[in-house]
Amino acid sequence: MGCLHSKTTHLHRSPDDPSSLPDTHKPDPANGDQAGLEVQAPMFKEYSLDELRKATNGFSSECIVSESGEKAPNVVYRGKLDNNRLVAVKRFSKQSWPDAQQFVVEAVGVGKLRHKRLVNLVGCCAEGDERLLVAEYMPNDTLSKHLFHWDKKPLPWEMRVRVAYYIAQALDHCNIENRKIYHDLNAYRVLFDEDGDPRLSTFGLMKNSRDGKSYSTNLAYTPPEFLRTGRVIPESVIYSYGTVLLDLLSGKHIPPSHALDLIREKNVLLLMDSSLEGQYVNDDATKLVELASKCLQSEARDRGDIKFLLTVVAPLQKQKEAASHVLMGLPRNTVVVPTMLSPLGKACARMDLTAVHDILLKTGYKDEEGAENELSFQEWTQQVQDMLNTKKFGDIAFRDKDFKNAIEYYSKLVAMMSGPSATVFARRAFSYLMNGQAELALRDAMQAQVCIPEWPTAFYLQALALSKLGMETDAQDMLNDGAAFEAKRHNTWRS
Repeated sequence: MGCLHSKTTHLHRSPDDPSSLPDTHKPDPANGDQAGLEVQAPMFKEYSLDELRKATNGFSSECIVSESGEKAPNVVYRGKLDNNRLVAVKRFSKQSWPDAQQFVVEAVGVGKLRHKRLVNLVGCCAEGDERLLVAEYMPNDTLSKHLFHWDKKPLPWEMRVRVAYYIAQALDHCNIENRKIYHDLNAYRVLFDEDGDPRLSTFGLMKNSRDGKSYSTNLAYTPPEFLRTGRVIPESVIYSYGTVLLDLLSGKHIPPSHALDLIREKNVLLLMDSSLEGQYVNDDATKLVELASKCLQSEARDRGDIKFLLTVVAPLQKQKEAASHVLMGLPRNTVVVPTMLSPLGKACARMDLTAVHDILLKTGYKDEEGAENELSFQEWTQQVQDMLNTKKFGDIAFRDKDFKNAIEYYSKLVAMMSGPSATVFARRAFSYLMNGQAELALRDAMQAQVCIPEWPTAFYLQALALSKLGMETDAQDMLNDGAAFEAKRHNTWRS
């Protein structure tokens, strides 16, 4: 089925524990704080070759997204898994990794990293001679495309500063997680997600092959120590970051040696992209130029470290609140509704609350496989009578759209029942939504998923709550997961 791990499953706690609510706070991108930048990407898994062949339409040339096309030594394809999740699939050249186990161990290590500034690795495949990596799909091209091959307008100054800062954050996180070597950092390794935010590809955290070959770009951009010894050290990453800064400043490929000559001769204006005129303060440009110069020092010990990069670049951001897609002039991606959706899924996708209520009423408790009859087999006691009455009053309030009383009765019922009811959580979730309490609605929808892990209704209600919270990307993932379970049910019924 591909990656069906819910982005919110890590939040499953007691339904009355306030700490189970998702943290919607976004960190200030200028304060250097990594808190809040972790992201719950799909769980890493090993895919079969058949799964990835199907996802890429048989590794069709039409699915290739590598900027060098089929000529690239390791081709990257756009793929779609069975749950409608889009992924990027990197297919290594034959015999790049003869040892399948070594490849998988390396991939699993990289796959443990999870961060908002990374294109997170979500899987791999090692069958026969095939070696493939699977990562999140980034729909808005590479930094190379936006800098060197733009169609409508050049990348604005503020966005270039954001790229410099976000990539430094990504490298800092890798450093903290003891992944200090990044191979061949360049403008092709920086991609833009659905929000237009720049992210660093995790493909660069793996060597191109078992022999340790790490640099495939022009030798003019290769760290001096690699040319001397053939070895990559953490300071080599700082050097490569300096070459990316040159790209950002100039809007073109400038060999570091030539750029350093211009800097030494105080010809900084010759280095700057002329299309940026009037967009930046000269002092800010000078600071970035000086940082690039320090990164490109021939002696590794003279380059500074990643914390130094963050210290220099963070204060240069002047439009921190502006969304990246706005700065870049990118259209906001509209939500693409999966084709395999039930009427409830479609109603949640278009946020038709009236239709959602009607469907929940008609469905009743039938998805709980007899849960509505569970009390009839218990010893008849006053407690059971109280539970039945509470459920009855809750259902009447829900039917009559008296959502405040529905919440009250269902909350009493949850406290009284020995075993939780997915339908009660689902109904209370919807009632919370109608009462303007989206966070509590999300929590209840998640609890419904705990009760019935593959219940599409639980996923669809999570999508509805996430949309209300403005978390559109996560909402889309929930719709995709719900659709995947719909398909699974449909196939089970047919067989």
